[in-house]
Amino acid sequence: MGLAPPAPPPSLDADGLAAVRAGAWFAALPEALQQALLEDARPRRVAPGATLFARGDPFDGLYCILSGTMQIHATAATGKEALLGLLEPGTWFGEICLFDNLPRTHDARAINAVTLLNVPRAALDARLAIHPEWWPAFGRLLASKTRQAFRFVEEAQLLAPTARTARRLAALAQGLGNRPAQPASTPLALRIPQEQLAQMLGLSRQTVNHALRELESRGLLRLHYAGIELLDVAALDAYE
Repeated sequence: MGLAPPAPPPSLDADGLAAVRAGAWFAALPEALQQALLEDARPRRVAPGATLFARGDPFDGLYCILSGTMQIHATAATGKEALLGLLEPGTWFGEICLFDNLPRTHDARAINAVTLLNVPRAALDARLAIHPEWWPAFGRLLASKTRQAFRFVEEAQLLAPTARTARRLAALAQGLGNRPAQPASTPLALRIPQEQLAQMLGLSRQTVNHALRELESRGLLRLHYAGIELLDVAALDAYE
């Protein structure tokens, strides 16, 4: 007999549970592992602009975003920041330390009011000691992000700014590989300021604005005051 559908923690509402289940990584997990993660998870709220963890902090478990947006970044001694990614609901993160048992590699800060699930380190250690067959599932979470990181490095060296911009927009629309595939004709709205997009790509704001105008002229996106509407994610992902 199959297991019953994973039950949410008592404090997890229907919208939060829907966000967790919509994530591609969680949706592909064995039912028993889904159940274990939800049983062990504890809710956590982060105020806008507050830091969840910083580079060098000890590993305190895995996180999943229920609502809001988290920013992953690095800060130099001069105070200059490198924006590495924006994480949306349904995304799990923080898994690197699970494998090497070293401190956090980057900073995680809330862009707006964020609600999270935290699966504590002790709970993960206990579950994996009993179920070592679950390790590959966490390895796939890490591997998917490693693939994305290699792709971004390659694009930065080989592609022109417009193509880099197009492909990064597609990656953001796909939740950096976490969102289930959408029909090609489905428009997707991204609420990301051009300045943040430029910072993420390592380009000037003027260069990114020019790239966005070019992509808009080709009918691939539509610019709005509050964000960017992607009209053809597949074409953006394949743009050269």
